[in-house]
Amino acid sequence: MAEPSTITDPTDPRLADYTGLTDVELRRRREPEEGLFIAEGEKVIRRAVAAGFRMRSMLLTPKWLDVMADVIADTPAPVHVVEPKLAEEVTGYHVHRGALASMERKPLPEAAELLTGARRVAVLEGLVDHTNIGAIFRSAAALGMDAVLLSPDCADPLYRRAVKVSMGAVFSVPYARLDPWPAALATVREAGFELLALTPSGADDLDATAPHTLPKAAVMLGAEGDGLTPKALAAATRRVRIPMSHGIDSLNVGAAAAVTFYAVNTGI
Repeated sequence: MAEPSTITDPTDPRLADYTGLTDVELRRRREPEEGLFIAEGEKVIRRAVAAGFRMRSMLLTPKWLDVMADVIADTPAPVHVVEPKLAEEVTGYHVHRGALASMERKPLPEAAELLTGARRVAVLEGLVDHTNIGAIFRSAAALGMDAVLLSPDCADPLYRRAVKVSMGAVFSVPYARLDPWPAALATVREAGFELLALTPSGADDLDATAPHTLPKAAVMLGAEGDGLTPKALAAATRRVRIPMSHGIDSLNVGAAAAVTFYAVNTGI
């Protein structure tokens, strides 16, 4: 157990992991390169620790010391205590949850490794919005998906916003990058998966395809607006769509993912 230490200087080098958390471009480069990610909030920190991620340090406002006392007792990582105003100055935003932790990343597994023994996976192409990534991981965990596979240009699931939106579900569902894209989709097909491309046009109704009866199903989802690219669609086994009403032609990708994950596991 490390004794918590109070810091009053925003330029203190011990706070380096937490500086400029709102700078998305900086974080996209820095966090993967330095092998770290930021967990925000008590529940997310606890879930990261429970998932086996090693803590580098914690940044707490005073009122969170008692709440996090058991976590502090179980980690040798330094615990930095700062006033809320200083936390905001360092991070660049109001840290209303009052608890942050810098965690070490784990090496990503190979896609083929994740597919071994899996029956239901999500395949994401070109999703750069961290909120959508977090929402999809939360749905994947809740609705029984075994893994998530990401194209190389998808956003980082361990970026702070994605972790926060997922409520730590990014720690529960294993994921890997499919590279090169889309050629690596062959890995999914060779593992025995039906590639179900979700698209609003030129597709069969999702319920009519009875996806829950498939031995192995991979749900393919593209970015909002453009959706899956022609090359990704060409690699699919089947194109499916969620039936719509009231003239609506599509759903937010996070909502569409939740509906489809439910369908491939239990039917609709």
